[in-house]
Order: sequence, then structure tokens, then C-alpha cells
Amino acid sequence: MPPLPETHPASPPAELEAYRARKDATEPDPPTEESEPEEELDPWDLPELRDTGVKWSDLDTKGKVLRVLKSIVKFILLLGLLYVFVCSLDILSSAFQLVGGKAAGDIFQDNAVLSNPVAGLVIGVLVTVLVQSSSTSSSIVVSMVSSGLLEVKSAVPIIMGANIGTSVTNTIVAVMQAGDRNEFRRAFAGATVHDFFNWLSVLVLLPLEVASGYLYRLTKLIIDSFNIQTGADAPDLLKVITEPLTKNIIELDTSVIRDIATGDPAARNKSLIKIWCKTKKVTNLVNITVPGFANCTPDALCWEEDGQIWTQENQTETINLNKCSHMFVYANLPDLAVGLILLALSLLALCTCLILIVKLLNSMLKGQVAVVIKKVLNTDFPFPFAWVTGYIAILVGAGMTFIVQSSSVFTSAITPLVGIGVISLERAYPLTLGSNIGTTTTALLAALASPGETLANSLQISLCHFFFNISGILLWYPIPFTRIPIRLAKALGNRTAKYRWFAAVYLILCFLLFPLSVLGLSIAGWQVLVGVGVPVLVFAIFVIVVNIMQKRCPRFLPSFLRNWDFLPKPLHSFKPWDKVVTSGMTFCRTRCCCCCKCCKEEEKDEEKDDMKTKDKSLEMYDNPALTIEDEANVTATHL
Repeated sequence: MPPLPETHPASPPAELEAYRARKDATEPDPPTEESEPEEELDPWDLPELRDTGVKWSDLDTKGKVLRVLKSIVKFILLLGLLYVFVCSLDILSSAFQLVGGKAAGDIFQDNAVLSNPVAGLVIGVLVTVLVQSSSTSSSIVVSMVSSGLLEVKSAVPIIMGANIGTSVTNTIVAVMQAGDRNEFRRAFAGATVHDFFNWLSVLVLLPLEVASGYLYRLTKLIIDSFNIQTGADAPDLLKVITEPLTKNIIELDTSVIRDIATGDPAARNKSLIKIWCKTKKVTNLVNITVPGFANCTPDALCWEEDGQIWTQENQTETINLNKCSHMFVYANLPDLAVGLILLALSLLALCTCLILIVKLLNSMLKGQVAVVIKKVLNTDFPFPFAWVTGYIAILVGAGMTFIVQSSSVFTSAITPLVGIGVISLERAYPLTLGSNIGTTTTALLAALASPGETLANSLQISLCHFFFNISGILLWYPIPFTRIPIRLAKALGNRTAKYRWFAAVYLILCFLLFPLSVLGLSIAGWQVLVGVGVPVLVFAIFVIVVNIMQKRCPRFLPSFLRNWDFLPKPLHSFKPWDKVVTSGMTFCRTRCCCCCKCCKEEEKDEEKDDMKTKDKSLEMYDNPALTIEDEANVTATHL
């Protein structure tokens, strides 16, 4: 019997060898005893924007020219996107005024509620959120004070609330960066540091103002000490650039909101949408009837005709000359419908511009350019002048806000820069404080343009706004350990980065449900407000103190209070709520995508049939427990 030929195991095909090589390359090396543990990265450290492209020195002439042209095009696109971004913020403000402007005017009509400082505070928050402009809400307050419907003392809490409400815009902008977890962490903290500064300032200064009236007394002393004359109007620097676009989309008559707030019954039936942009007032002498000759003024001509006494009176009427040119002038739609349309379009434009701006900045701010910009923006002055850097940033923020005439625009513009890591949170904080001052200087100039009979009250309210922000800065900035808003914003940023749905909950609670609840209790009476508010406040203080002691000195607490594990988990953890929200979103996604899945079912089945043989071979070679028969069959298919 001849000897059997020697058989050699079939070598696996080259395709499988390549697969194994890729698998080995992707698997991490097992840890050894000598290997050191990796250092945990601080999520608040600014990311390194590395340049992944070809170096400038390695480019030829054509490549250098193309890179320069590409950079110029990106810069022009960035300016265009910033322009549309600012215009969309303006349209967003107009949309909110159309949706809730008349309701905002109605809120101001209840003087009994306005006399309550807590109610005045939340009314200022709600009205500013509704009209998306602290300037508009402040002008309403000035009009009411000038007309005698509201005292300056009662107006101070409303101005504080307006200061809080204006920070909702950049918080909305931050929510639009929720795609990347780390960017969202930084952006949301950069936006909410403004919220925490305003709320903490109110928590300290509102009780102080109610007890002592120091803002009212200080501003009254300043007004009485100087002979202030009516001056020029505030300069329109940004509107000169944005109006060519925005006035072709919508134009509003904001005097309607002020008229409603001051009690004009005819304003209720007027539309906020401006129809006639050019009008003319004409005064005519007309004949009118009066009850008797006693009603005639000495210099007026009176006569009797047909049993009636007639006289003459000057009457002024408005003649419409030219209609506006915006797209809704002939729409004949109610204010609410136009407001909802503009709200949807402006949010879409805002979100699109923000995404494109972030992508452009990420592509432009790389390599040496990023290093230079980050050094300029985030580096302190050399010792011993390092402490001056923050105050210079405050002045820069005030100056930039004065130029754009809107703290919302400025803070919304720096929010994405904080998100991508160009500006640190510690540098964004003084810039935000400066924007608070900048928006009050614009209001001061606007107050100086008021007529003589309303100048004093208008200027006093503007000064109250100014010194409120100055007092807040003195409380929460000069000493480093008093910069509590930064620590609170970081804590909230970490929380929203882990549970991104909480950002929407924060917006609804902070700017809608909480102010509405306090307003409802205020309308019910101060007894109800105190009866409900004081226990809630005491409970909140107790929880805050216990949380601080749990971290700092738990040994002084009873054993059951050293953690919150004795409570049901939904009362001290977001994890159960996160499961509910995630399940709900998954259910909605499944229901919405059901049709798409049914339509693509046949296509997926075909793909599975095509990949079945290849997947089987890869799985068999990846499995160490192979039979000789299976291995030979698989090898034969590739030979």
C-alpha cells in the first residue's frame, strides 16, 4: 500500500489575514502591572485645536494661493452668517412680541400686583421673556412711570426682573449646541453663568432694596444733585446694518404695547404689525357743539345756531401716506399667526447659522491661529497686573454691547465661542458682566432723549438698572472665592452634559413655570404668597445647607442625613427620570421611523442574503473552536 501523501493545513486566505491584522490593531493592549494609570482629563480644559492639514512650508505656490483664497472665502462666509444670526435674533424678538406682546401689556395693568416687589420681579422676567427684549420691557416701565401709573419704587423690582429675563436668549442659543457633549457642557455653562449672576444678585439686592430703598435713594440723590438736560437720542449703530434686511421681513409698532400697559382702551384693537410707515399729522379747526356758553374758552368763538351752541376747536388727525414694504403688509393675518410663522423661521435660521458658524470656526481656528487667539483672549497680564485683566474684559464687554446695543446679541455671539473652546468660562464671565453694564448705558442715553416732563423719572429708572448691575459685580466678582456663578454654571453644565434633556427642563422651570407660579400666588394675595413661599424657601435653604455639609463636613450630620439614600431614588437622582425620557424618545423615534423601516425591509433582507456567506466565514475564523471540516470548507471557498 503506497504511503499517503503528507497533508499540510490549508493556510487562511489573504483576506482573512488582513481581517485578523485589523482586529489586532483595534484591540487595546492588556494592562500590565508596570503601566501607569491614565490621568483623567478635566472637561473644562480648553481643547487643543490641532491643525490636521498640510503645513504652509510644504505647500507649493498654487497650494498657498488656494489656501489664502479659501481662508478669505471662509471669513466672508463667517461675516455673512454672523449678519444673518444677528438679524434672526431681531426677528425672534419681533415674533415673541407678536405672540405675547399684548399679554405683556395686560400684565402691567394690575397696579395692586405691581406694588408687591416679588410680583414685580417675576412680571419683569415674564414680560422680558415674552418680548425678548429688556429694552422694550424697560421702555414700558418708563412710560408707566412717566404717566403716573407706576411709582419709581415699584418699578425697581420690575427692572431687576427684566435683567433676568434678557438672559434667556443666549440660553436658547446654547441648547442648539447639544450635538457634542463637551461643547454643550461649555456652551450651556457659558450661557447660564449670566442667569446665576442675575438670580444671585436679585436674592441679595431685592430684600435690601425693600428694606432700605438704597437704589431709589441713591438715584434720587444723583438726579436732584445735577441739572440734567434733555440730550441726543441713543445712536443706532447695529440697526443701521440690520434694518435693510429686517424691515423687509417685518416692522412692528411697539407703542401699542405701551398704550395697552398705560390703559388706552383703543390700543387693544390695534395690530402690532406696522402697515403705514410714512404718516403725517394735520391740525384743522373744526366746528363742535358744547353744552353751554360756560364751556367756551374766553378766546374761542361761540355762537348759537338751530338751538345748539357751537364753538371751534383744533383737532389733529393722522394721514397715511406710504405703506411699509415688509412681506406681511398685505397678508391680512392676525398677529398671532404672523408671530408663530416668524418664530418658526427665526429659530430655524438661528439654529442653521449657529451650526454653520461653529463648523466654520472649527475649520478656521486651528494650529497657530488658534494658539494666538486663545492666548490673547484667555491669558492674564503679567504679575503684578494679573488682577486687572478681568476688569479690562468687563470694559470690553460693556463697549461691545454698547456698539451692538443689545446684551442678548453680544452674549449669544460669545456662547458658541465658549462651546468650541476659544474663550474660557472664566473669561466669558467678566465679558458677560460687562454686557450687563453696556446695555444700561444704552438705556441711559435713551432716557436722556426723553422730553423734559418725563426726563427725571426715565433717567432715575435707568440709573437704578445701572447701579443694580454695578452692585451685583461688586458682590460676585472682585474677590475670587465670591465668583459663585462660575461654580454653579459648571455644576449645571456637567449635569446637562450628562442629561441633555435637563436643559429644556431648566429653561421651562426657570423662565416660565417658576415666575408664573409666583405671579399666581401674588395675585391670590400676599398672605397666600407668604404662606406658601416661606415654607418652600426654608425647605430649599435646608436642602442646600445639607448638601454642602454632606460634601464638606458630613461628621456633623446625623447618620441618615449623610446621604439621600433613604429617599426614593427619583427624589435624589436623575437616572430614573433619564430612563423615562430615553424610553419616551425611543418610542417616538420608533413610531416616526416605522414607515421608513417597513419600506426598507426588503432592501435589508437582500443585504443580509448577500453578506451571509462572508459574515459566516469571518465569524468562523474569529472563533478558536473550529472543526477541521468547517475550516477546510471555508478555506476552499476562498481558493
